Amino acid sequence: MYQAVRGTMDILPEEQPYWRYVEQAIADISRLYGYRRIDTPIFEDTGLFSRSTGEYTDIVQKEMYTFDDRGGNSLTLKPEGTPPVCRAYIQHGLHNLPQPVKLYYICPIFRYDRPQAGRYRQHYQFGCEAIGDADPTLDAEVIDIAWRFYKSLGLNKISLQLNSIGCRQCRPVYLTVLKDYYAGYTDQLCADCKIRLEKNTLRLLDCKQASCRKIAESAPKSADHLCTECDEHFKKLQQYLGLLKIPFEMNHRLVRGLDYYTRTVFEIQPEEEGTQSTLGGGGRYDDLIEELGGKPTPAIGFACGIERIILNLKKEGVAIPVPDSLRVLIAYRGDAAREEAIKLAAGLRQAGISAVTTTGGKSLKAQMRQANSLNVRYAVIIGEDEVKAGTAVLRDMADARQETIAIGQLVERLR
Repeated sequence: MYQAVRGTMDILPEEQPYWRYVEQAIADISRLYGYRRIDTPIFEDTGLFSRSTGEYTDIVQKEMYTFDDRGGNSLTLKPEGTPPVCRAYIQHGLHNLPQPVKLYYICPIFRYDRPQAGRYRQHYQFGCEAIGDADPTLDAEVIDIAWRFYKSLGLNKISLQLNSIGCRQCRPVYLTVLKDYYAGYTDQLCADCKIRLEKNTLRLLDCKQASCRKIAESAPKSADHLCTECDEHFKKLQQYLGLLKIPFEMNHRLVRGLDYYTRTVFEIQPEEEGTQSTLGGGGRYDDLIEELGGKPTPAIGFACGIERIILNLKKEGVAIPVPDSLRVLIAYRGDAAREEAIKLAAGLRQAGISAVTTTGGKSLKAQMRQANSLNVRYAVIIGEDEVKAGTAVLRDMADARQETIAIGQLVERLR
């Protein structure tokens, strides 16, 4: 028997209220901050990701779904949202618009990773990007969006982790210091970190292996090796977060998993969870658009997985608004009543009242059981006598009270 592919899931009707709740919160927060929606294709040229995300990142090395199409082009299912938005920014000349350009998206993301709670090989991501300005007030705004978004959902037990990893002027000096520190621990590093030491030194701080984490705790801090401009930028960001009353913790091991980040990096995590529990995160990527062929353009963004948000909503017991259920079921006895039921259902729907009729010639008792299982508020019952009299029986399913009412009065009464 066929089943959903490992690492994917069906979003069943009973789960949909959570998704609609989160999607509405996304639309609301984006509108408040002036971010407009953008949708990019589900697959892109593979080079877009290998060039931007980093040749030696786990995403490019291990997790991308890459294939050749019939024309021999190498394509990749979108493993993250930022590079496609940057590609669209360049391709469509969005630099000609007033800067910064503020965009948000909701899209499926594909990564071949070990499935676990809140992490799927196909998952959905909400992200926002502010492109075209290096001002730290924009960093504060993006962090504020993320913070207020989670708070608006009812997720209050969260913490903000913050760091700065410098720019291409000051980071090389820090990487040399970091590599010198790790040189004394090469025999204690995991296999991946031995490769990172040579290929992607900054990611040594991000390893989740217990032995590597212990080494990273005493590693030199990037914030201690910032150039004057990066240091000033980071101090101003902290000042602005104070003005916004957003508490934060300095996390000197925080580097994020993508090569294009510069200066500010941040994550939002549940307070009492482990390192795998990040709700969302982001940072600056001031060099990315230039690397993709555009003009030098500073930018900052944030992204989060919707499945992980829903998992935490359930953990915290957040009450989700239940959408209006089906309001009316029309039950009938006899062929003449069936025809009347079809017409009545159509009339109720035209009046904006949700209604269904039963099918299959069920007994009246079976039709009432169906009304209960569908959780309708009212049942309208029509038999041959009611057809002749132009009436119907209206039953309140909450208390089983019922009354006979003229069919012409049903719409107004149900309203």
